[in-house]
Amino acid sequence: MRHDRLLRTSTAEGRLRGSLEDGVFVFRGVPYASPPVGALRWQPPKPVKPWQGERDATAWGNASWQNREYCLAVGGGDPGNFSEDCLYLNVWTPDLEPARPLPVMVWIHGGGYAMGAGGLAPYNGLPLASRGVVIVTINYRLGHMGFFAHPALDKEYPAGEVVNNFALLDQIAALQWVQRNIASFGGDSSNVTLFGESSGARSVLSLFASPLAAGLFHKGIAQSAYTLPDVPRQKALNTGVRLASHFGLEQATAEQLRELPADAFWQLDSSLANGPVAIAGDCVLPEPMLSVFTAAKQLKLPLMIGSNSDEASVLSYFGVDPAKVIAGVRQTQRIGLRLKMIRMMYDGVYDDSELGRQVARDMTFTTMGYIAALAQHRNGMPAWRYYFDYVSENARDLYVNGTWHGNEIPYTLDTLDAFGDEKSDRPFTDNDRAFAKKVSDYWLSFARDASAFSHQIEGEINWPAWRPWEDKVMRFGVKGQAVLKLEKRFMRRRTQLFRLLMKGMVRLND
Repeated sequence: MRHDRLLRTSTAEGRLRGSLEDGVFVFRGVPYASPPVGALRWQPPKPVKPWQGERDATAWGNASWQNREYCLAVGGGDPGNFSEDCLYLNVWTPDLEPARPLPVMVWIHGGGYAMGAGGLAPYNGLPLASRGVVIVTINYRLGHMGFFAHPALDKEYPAGEVVNNFALLDQIAALQWVQRNIASFGGDSSNVTLFGESSGARSVLSLFASPLAAGLFHKGIAQSAYTLPDVPRQKALNTGVRLASHFGLEQATAEQLRELPADAFWQLDSSLANGPVAIAGDCVLPEPMLSVFTAAKQLKLPLMIGSNSDEASVLSYFGVDPAKVIAGVRQTQRIGLRLKMIRMMYDGVYDDSELGRQVARDMTFTTMGYIAALAQHRNGMPAWRYYFDYVSENARDLYVNGTWHGNEIPYTLDTLDAFGDEKSDRPFTDNDRAFAKKVSDYWLSFARDASAFSHQIEGEINWPAWRPWEDKVMRFGVKGQAVLKLEKRFMRRRTQLFRLLMKGMVRLND
């Protein structure tokens, strides 16, 4: 009877009925803002209209419009139904009435800001929730619905208050919902960890850089965030004008833009889009994220950050050709010095394609961890850097270059078993599951205990906070094997050099 009663809980907006799964209470498809449809397209998220009676919370909410086939192939599975009405979240909690409020972890899915959903199998919150935390996953506006600029829309805002990063505002609205309501799910609103992968990790760092996110979360984890520069607002405006012209709207009004069908956008050529980064210069992100971190002006909160050993697996999606990276070095170097320096740091790698693969990986992903950790040190906040290089035992012949972009997720979220028959030809092993427990232990320890005053994260090996003179990095796996290892000065020369060179060598295609 207690469980049946606890399938129901009350929020500020109304009463919810969830389900009980393997001892964890699950609430799906909970609205955290009003549907951004019609006149609310390209508007900041508006409050949910309270409902009467009991709302069913046992089915996933809609995902934002996207390419289903692409998400099935590389995004983690089927994102479900598509709609502009997509501002929903999901909650997993082990106890709605705990003796003490539980740590909260809010997951932002990746997908280049163009695909994905919070209900995908790799993001199942049940395994971590069963170990004593409250997990929240969210859907948010993607693609043109999430990031868009046009002069006609600018006219709707007072000077200095223009919004272009609607997806980031959606994430902020979800965090506001957490602050209002998470106590009703047993969560501690004063201990909220924001974490995500790829564009989800970029979102974490962007919210570290946004003045509008202050006070809504208390620490962050960025998995495989990338160094690609944010889009300047003027460039985004120009893209918006070209997009309107594509639809025959040479002098588009805001009303005409909002009348365009939602499913017409995701099919457009990438030259008419702004992703896979945010737009710098609106009220949500006044300065580019990288500029904020370079100046050490990000929110003063603890941060864990890292990347994988074969991030180059995704670089084509970002418009980066590894071989062209080295060609670009040749064209811009002075008397061969730069290329010689790079070759010295990649001893034994002579093929341009392989060298470019490793250089692009480190410049686009590994160096982001160094930049962020250095910024954290400069503003007096702890940071922890990691490098993920474990490959599941039955797939090591497939991943000969290491851990692909995103392949760490089922280890950090402990969701190896959530894939079901999808991996049946190469099933995860007990050793894979044991390693996932070790990895996710660190994520849980960070969520439970990390604060501005922490010096380490406890685990099988105590993981000290990063300091520039030691530059200790936790290695989760070494050459695919299940090894936990702290390494001093990890890729130090590379990351120091690339921090200086990356603006000229890694960029989005124009």
